[in-house]
Amino acid sequence: MTAGRVDLGAITLNCRVDGAEGRDWLILSNSLGATMAMWEDQMPALSARYRVLRYDTRGHGQSDAPEGPYSFADLTGDVVALMDHFGIERTAFMGLSMGGMTGLGLAIDHAPRVSRVVCADGRADAPEGFRTMWDTRIARVREGGLAAIVQGTVESWLTEAWRIANPDRVTAIAQMVQSNNPEGYVACCLALKDLDYLKRLPQAGVPILYVGGDQDRGAAPEVMQAMADATPGGVYRQIAGAAHVANINAPEAYLDAIADFFEL
Repeated sequence: MTAGRVDLGAITLNCRVDGAEGRDWLILSNSLGATMAMWEDQMPALSARYRVLRYDTRGHGQSDAPEGPYSFADLTGDVVALMDHFGIERTAFMGLSMGGMTGLGLAIDHAPRVSRVVCADGRADAPEGFRTMWDTRIARVREGGLAAIVQGTVESWLTEAWRIANPDRVTAIAQMVQSNNPEGYVACCLALKDLDYLKRLPQAGVPILYVGGDQDRGAAPEVMQAMADATPGGVYRQIAGAAHVANINAPEAYLDAIADFFEL
């Protein structure tokens, strides 16, 4: 295992590598408001099969938070820069929510560098209601910091039953959300407002698996199914009993959903 901040020239990102050398690479990308720690439940299985690179998205965790707004060109460019730094010619990729959207950008604009992509609990476009929601979120963060949105975030990420059953985890997740840079968070919200991959999904050059919770309000099942239908060979797998952050909310079912795709 290696971990630390990596200077990529234009930005420094915090990252960690697990798994034996010589294995195929897999890169994991976090959701808005999370850090690379969100993948802990999947790491035993993933690192037994892959050389796994996790990183804190710009504006998050211990990565730099340069002045925004950010774009998905920035977010995908950061991944390519990390790959170049570590000498990764081609990699599998999995991201959730904003991380999944980053994966879509890689599949469309950087297909020679990725072998396959899992887009979990993510959208591909920003309709008017979605954009308005981000305006409201940004205003709340600018007025009250991340503490102003942490409760709503946790409630959207995790079902009520899971929150009741796992109070210590809920506390840790809330702390993870509040550990991020508020301006970096806002800068990522601005990237999400301009999300516009749906019309380009037919151009995706690699296999994409879409997975999502059946109780996800941010990327509803019908939205993800439509994305899969628009993607050549796209497949959608629904995860029962999970809200927006399905890999934490239902980790075993999540792993089952991706196992065949990643040959676990």
